[in-house]
Amino acid sequence: MVRAILIAILFLSPTAAFAQSAPPSTARDPAQTSQTAPSGGRNVVLLPQILADLFGPGQGGDAAPPAPNGASAPTDAAQGGGQGNPATQTPAPIQPPRTSPVTSPRAISGAFVPDEVLVTLDGGAGVAAEVAALFGLQVRSTRVSGLLGQTVARFGIPDGRPVGFVLAQLAGDGRLAARVPNHIFELQQAAGIVNYAFERIALDASEASGETVSVAVIDTALDPEHPALKGVVAGEFDALPDMAVKDRGHGTSISGLIAGQGPFHGMAPGARLLHARAFEGGISSTDVLLSALDWAASEGAQIINMSFVGPENPLFAAACRNAMARGIVLVAAAGNNGPGAPFGYPAAYDGVIAVTATDVHDKLMGQANRGRYVDLSAPGVNVIAPIPGGTDVVTGTSFAAAIVSGAIANLMRAGAKQEPAALATLLARTAVDLGPPGRDEDFGHGLINTKAALAGR
Repeated sequence: MVRAILIAILFLSPTAAFAQSAPPSTARDPAQTSQTAPSGGRNVVLLPQILADLFGPGQGGDAAPPAPNGASAPTDAAQGGGQGNPATQTPAPIQPPRTSPVTSPRAISGAFVPDEVLVTLDGGAGVAAEVAALFGLQVRSTRVSGLLGQTVARFGIPDGRPVGFVLAQLAGDGRLAARVPNHIFELQQAAGIVNYAFERIALDASEASGETVSVAVIDTALDPEHPALKGVVAGEFDALPDMAVKDRGHGTSISGLIAGQGPFHGMAPGARLLHARAFEGGISSTDVLLSALDWAASEGAQIINMSFVGPENPLFAAACRNAMARGIVLVAAAGNNGPGAPFGYPAAYDGVIAVTATDVHDKLMGQANRGRYVDLSAPGVNVIAPIPGGTDVVTGTSFAAAIVSGAIANLMRAGAKQEPAALATLLARTAVDLGPPGRDEDFGHGLINTKAALAGR
């Protein structure tokens, strides 16, 4: 029935039905029946009510928490062109897939900013402005992504059209390579005493070191005056420059667990720590995270810790693939949303090392995600970590991921192969099997064993 109605609409319309809406100055309600309006010498047809009904309301709406605005360089200034791993030749960027038209917002999984979409295109701010004008959108930011090799434009939807509806409209413009929602990501900290992590992962605290290894953390802001982090941070980037810093807790804990020194001994003291602030109030967006990932790659990060979880997003997936192609090891939290939760991304992307959390007895954290994407287990239940003003007990796959990032920095310093796939294979082969024999969906390959990995490198 729906197909027949669509065929009838196409037959009756004087031009192609997917030529979409008018520029802002002549924008109309997309629910109006088919009308034409001039735009740059073309007749533009407004989609009729029947198509709006088919797309239905977006899933962002009130169910999605307000996401931080993207932080982007103006116009065409390239950011994150990046040398990546200095020892690795930079391959040509993998282009994001040219997505097929979205047929219903119900196909959009996860929370997203309800009045924004992200697109990639060849060209700069001028092309983005033309596209925005044609479809009645606002250009909220544009920047060149070094990892994606294209301009990323963040468009605002000023008239209340659902995100799925706008993505379908944009499918008619051949200048756009990818069109995705601006998904929302959340930090992975669960509610939570000598730090037992060193013992459980077989890493000698007195010999632990990440000296000469560059480790980037994408997280909240950190406390630069904390005794464990003072003088440790080699570079900082603020992906939310227009938003006041209120939260420094999670970022302080993650960076401290990796590179803390002095009164608090991190897993890899001496590491060259690069810290990108991309979260406030526990949430971030795809656009913000892309800018932080670009920055980390451009600063020569060899390991990037991503202790957050969100839905699958093609742009972020492509950026992660390109980062790994440059030789950068990506470590991510598997998620704290329980056994029945959907896969957590970026941990579930191929090649990313997905880390779940265990306790002092090597028992799995009850809130941990499960799934075939889980690679490794590491201490993440009631571990001691720095917080602003001192230390505290923390729990979550976030902290397990940080411990694995620190362990990998030790391996790199000791001369282990730095290519991401080779390192992942080494860690899987030397892990201590937990749960059922072999790899399983709870513990992955098992508990990371730094001593065995050092011996087997």
